Amino acid sequence: MRWLLLSMLLLSGLEIGMFIWVGGMIGPWWVALLIILTGIIGVSLAKQQGIETWNKAQLSMRNGSAPTPYIIDGICILIGGIFLFTPGFITDIAGFILVIPYTRAPFKAYIGKLITKMMSKNTIIYRKW
Repeated sequence: MRWLLLSMLLLSGLEIGMFIWVGGMIGPWWVALLIILTGIIGVSLAKQQGIETWNKAQLSMRNGSAPTPYIIDGICILIGGIFLFTPGFITDIAGFILVIPYTRAPFKAYIGKLITKMMSKNTIIYRKW
């Protein structure tokens, strides 16, 4: 929990520094407009990708297969959407990376390996209902 708090404080400081730096180059009104614009575009993209992933997961379940890759996609899109909704340039970059399908692939592989590792250590327990 300490690492999460420390990273949130560090990220906030970096975002404020980026606002000041970019605001000095292009002006504060352009920075505000850019933040609003990236937020709108990002949340729209996250919504579109989320709906598409949901539909693919439903189709996968109808065909009788597990929607595992789509669940991991959904996790990435959710985290990316939260980043995109948060004002800031660094979080917007991270959010777009997690929402766009081509740049999301390395993170999907990492999350899949992490979940598999946690299941092998019995940190995550799978139970059939």
